[in-house]
Formats: sequence, C-alpha cells, structure tokens
Amino acid sequence: MREEELVKQLSGIIETIDLDELGIKEKFNEEIERHYKFTRSVLGIHTEPKDGQKEIDLRNYAKYLLREGSLTEQRSLLSCLQSKLVMRDKRVVKEQ
Repeated sequence: MREEELVKQLSGIIETIDLDELGIKEKFNEEIERHYKFTRSVLGIHTEPKDGQKEIDLRNYAKYLLREGSLTEQRSLLSCLQSKLVMRDKRVVKEQ
C-alpha cells in the first residue's frame, strides 16, 4: 500500500477513532511555541498568542499532521491513538 493511500484512509477514519486528546494537545502546544520562537528569532516579529484564541480542533490538527507532518510527527500522532487499528485487504479499519 502506498503512503498516500494510507494517509487518505487514516484521515477518513480520524473522526471515528478515540484519541488521547491530552497527548495531541501537548504536541500542538509544542508546535505553536516552536512557531513563535521561529518568528521571534528569525523574522524578528515579537507576537504572542492572545488569550481567548479560538479553541483548536484536535481532529483537524491530527489530519494536518497526517498530510503535512514529518515521519516523526506522524509516528508521534499515531502513538496518541487509543483505538486499535488493523489492516485487512489493504484497508485500515478500527478493530471492534
């Protein structure tokens, strides 16, 4: 199975699987902090996140990491899945 097909299937079932939301939120916050460090040190922009910013959609963030994240980020995300996934006949399914 090609990686693109696997990512497509995982993105399709991300809405139905159980996530360790705390683990994903921690990873998201680390990514935000990394972004602000980059903008401060490289771009010279000194902005901080404002209190009361819109709550993040962790499932959309998970889909983003599947599509755009590095291999390490993708593996880290998959470690936050609480549902057991199996591959049968080239299809990823949630095991019941």
